[in-house]
Amino acid sequence: MKTLQAQIPELLLQEVEELAATQDATVDQIVALALAAQVSAWRTRTSISSRAGRVDWQKVDEILARVPDVPPEPGDEL
Repeated sequence: MKTLQAQIPELLLQEVEELAATQDATVDQIVALALAAQVSAWRTRTSISSRAGRVDWQKVDEILARVPDVPPEPGDEL
């Protein structure tokens, strides 16, 4: 593992310390989990944007136009 030194607002550090205490975890564990989640979210957003750029929206409209306009099955209503 590597060590990362970062400056963060005091209030954020206080919240992380409180969270670590309530979760029976270390501050390092909480920060590593939060950083991993954020990196994953950024990668996912980039991947989805890339895939959306390759969509043939006219084809999507054609496919959706073939879906019958019927009420939902009982229990599937919004």
